[in-house]
Amino acid sequence: MGDTQDWTAAPGAAERARSVLATAWSCAVTADGAREEYVGAHTVTDDGAVRLEVPDDSTLFTAAVCAPRQEPSAVLEFADVAPVPVRGRIRARLYLAGWFAPDRGTLLFRPTRVVLRQSSGAVVIDLDDFAAARPDPLAGAEARLLTHLADAHPDAVERLTRLVRPESLHAATRVLPLAVDRHGLTLRIERTRAHGDVRLSFHAPADDVAQLTERMHALLAQAGATTCPRALQRQRADGDG
Repeated sequence: MGDTQDWTAAPGAAERARSVLATAWSCAVTADGAREEYVGAHTVTDDGAVRLEVPDDSTLFTAAVCAPRQEPSAVLEFADVAPVPVRGRIRARLYLAGWFAPDRGTLLFRPTRVVLRQSSGAVVIDLDDFAAARPDPLAGAEARLLTHLADAHPDAVERLTRLVRPESLHAATRVLPLAVDRHGLTLRIERTRAHGDVRLSFHAPADDVAQLTERMHALLAQAGATTCPRALQRQRADGDG
């Protein structure tokens, strides 16, 4: 890793966890000492329970039927993968420990412990907070928005680096969008042997894509009024030579 620029406006841990849960396409289930990967097989209830569709004759279904009621019987793991191909694409991992119960031909998983692990460390999330939280309103559109920004507007990404402290850009070889949520945009700054993240906060939360567009235009306007950091100027000069 590398240096990480500080910020204040960011999703809370419970909201972040619910966003990971809402957008993950697969989950790994560890039960009875065995680990299985399920792709496109889970949905999430409003209170954060996970409904998993597995064959009736599967080992997991049998274990759920035979397990003592409401005793921890499994661990579910979800990975939050950056949609843009950056170094270190796993942005977070979410672990849910709890129990399965058969429910209308599926397995319903109720978490008894929720842990969110990010680069900053692991956080145990209060179950009531987790149940009450909602995913970030931009979570479902984030992958499309970030890939479009990286592929179609690399000039805009470069312009946004004018809002980054020059020391954070020292020895940078590449800057790419890593994440976006209603509070701001995170950039991944890659170096030859390390990387770091910087956060560009919006002036107000964005609750939908239209508001996000306005917030991004505001950041770009702010960047346009800022001189290019010397570190990035040196980087481009070295590359031209």
